[in-house]
Amino acid sequence: MRTLKLAMLAACGSLALGGVAQAQEDEGISFAFNLGANTDYVFRGISQTAEDPSVYGGIDASAGIGYAGVWVSNVDFGNGTDLEYDIYAGIKPTMGAVTFDLALIYYGYLDSPKGSNQDYVEAKVAASVPAGPATLGAAVFYSPEFFGKTGDAWYKEVNVAVAVPDTKFSMSAALGHQSIDVGPGYTTWNAGLGYQLTDNIGLDLRYHDTAKDKFGAISEGRVVAGLKLVW
Repeated sequence: MRTLKLAMLAACGSLALGGVAQAQEDEGISFAFNLGANTDYVFRGISQTAEDPSVYGGIDASAGIGYAGVWVSNVDFGNGTDLEYDIYAGIKPTMGAVTFDLALIYYGYLDSPKGSNQDYVEAKVAASVPAGPATLGAAVFYSPEFFGKTGDAWYKEVNVAVAVPDTKFSMSAALGHQSIDVGPGYTTWNAGLGYQLTDNIGLDLRYHDTAKDKFGAISEGRVVAGLKLVW
């Protein structure tokens, strides 16, 4: 899964290499599990691990159009915070060729300093549609009280993913803009190449960047390599 964490202490956020695994069924409920590692955890263009590697994992449950899950990753904001955990739930209805994703996401942090107010909630509205070998998408995220108690925040994104015919490769890219009441807004983008090593193991090589590098080294352009296992 998959939004930013701007702290007025240093700046930072969450969700990367998404993906749902092959499901295991149990009385109508399907479960999917994921485990992975990245050379950096980049969320909306900003490193969440002080440019160091990350390890993450998650569990998703779905029934019909509804789903819920938990995702965790190590983080490093330079203030003692060690772990991020995301709890989310939503629905994925379809209308014609369009698939919608309506969800609520809670971002929590372990060992965060007292009074840092890092935990927050976002609402998500997204839609995607197939276009030949490609999938086109758009998403809007809104938080009434963002990371660090910085007020209203919006993140808007457009994205595209393309499966390369007759190969195990795929290409994807996204362009987004983060705005926030207290703090500077910024534009971010990423583009990368994926490779499906096996049915359960995927590789991803991706370039991330932000306009004007407003948050120093953690928002500068970087290449991130990732490995993900799903089942």
